[in-house]
Amino acid sequence: MKKFSIYFNSMNFKIFLTVIAILIALFLYNYTDTLIKNLQEREYKLATLYAKSIEFITNSSNTEQHEFQFIFENIIQKIDFPIIYTDNENKINMNNIYASIKNIEIDTTKPLSEISSYLEQIMINMDEIHPPIDIRYGNQVIGRVHYGDSFLIKRLKIYPFLQFLFMGFFMILFYLIFNYLKFKEQSNIWIGLAKETAHQLGTPLSSLMGWNEYLKLSYKNPEKVLEVTTEIDRDIEIFNKITQRFSKIGSKPELKESNIREIVENIVNYFSIRLPQKGQKVAINIVSPNIVNAVVNPNLFEWVIENLIKNSLDAIGTNKGYISIEIQETHKDIIIDITDTGKGIDPKKKRTIFRPGYSTKKRGWGLGLTLSKRIIEEYHNGKIFVKNTVIDQGTTIRIILKKQKSIFIKN
Repeated sequence: MKKFSIYFNSMNFKIFLTVIAILIALFLYNYTDTLIKNLQEREYKLATLYAKSIEFITNSSNTEQHEFQFIFENIIQKIDFPIIYTDNENKINMNNIYASIKNIEIDTTKPLSEISSYLEQIMINMDEIHPPIDIRYGNQVIGRVHYGDSFLIKRLKIYPFLQFLFMGFFMILFYLIFNYLKFKEQSNIWIGLAKETAHQLGTPLSSLMGWNEYLKLSYKNPEKVLEVTTEIDRDIEIFNKITQRFSKIGSKPELKESNIREIVENIVNYFSIRLPQKGQKVAINIVSPNIVNAVVNPNLFEWVIENLIKNSLDAIGTNKGYISIEIQETHKDIIIDITDTGKGIDPKKKRTIFRPGYSTKKRGWGLGLTLSKRIIEEYHNGKIFVKNTVIDQGTTIRIILKKQKSIFIKN
């Protein structure tokens, strides 16, 4: 059911992108079509003006023709679309061919009959697009103006199809890249999850190995053996918690009111006892009221604190340093600041450290912080972010939890 839900959401996303692309294409097509119609209307008016000019000259005196010369030279001569002027029977005057056509190229080396056939075919094609405009002398039609679309309009007519073609190409390209990245991310997440599991099991396992060696040296001292077995029980409990944590990934965790100070203190105590075994000289301090209640899933919230402490320990390395965990309570929120004296984070990467794949460690894949972000933000409706960081001085990660009643959070 979960896989079907992911597949369904992915399909919805692809359908959404397709619909958006179609809507954009339709908008561009309608816009271009409107632009073409406006240009055609403009050209129709110019063609009509051309026809009226010839009609005016035919029906006017020499004085009036002289007065009209300004319009003819400054407007009519600027027409940039093809025009053919014929008589009332649509015959072209081949004796004065250049007075009968405008913006049409002809090969003057060819016979007049061939040129005439060529122009007649152009005229037929133009009449299919635009009806010819009559030129009248009184009530009698003495000629016609045939006109076609300008080169600009012809290019604009092709433009929407080019848009569809390029948009289709980029949609296919985007689809292939999206699928590849999704496959790559899913593959990396599985790899990262496996490595994170090993990383989680590493701490209690190395601890158990240390306690085993300690037992071999202290088997004659019952008090030390009892102390060691107590710690071994804690490590076994950690193993059990790790199993529960991974089993809850993708499920619906139960949240309940818990003492955040107590949860953090248990984790700090666990690490503090085991740090000397690893040769790390790191002090972990807690600054907090004794009781700070918040609604959390204790097991998952412990996981977040463990991940952040582990990252801080890795950032400090073998150097001497400290980790401070400060818990504050406001009217609406619980604020937890985890500060270390490690190597810090590049400020440009502050927003990327919670993404799958980010890691400064050679042995990790960088899934711990990603899981921590999901646990805090999706399961607990809180926030987690880098409050501040300075290279070679340290980093502070802030967690903000809302005060609320016990609820179930859906995945």
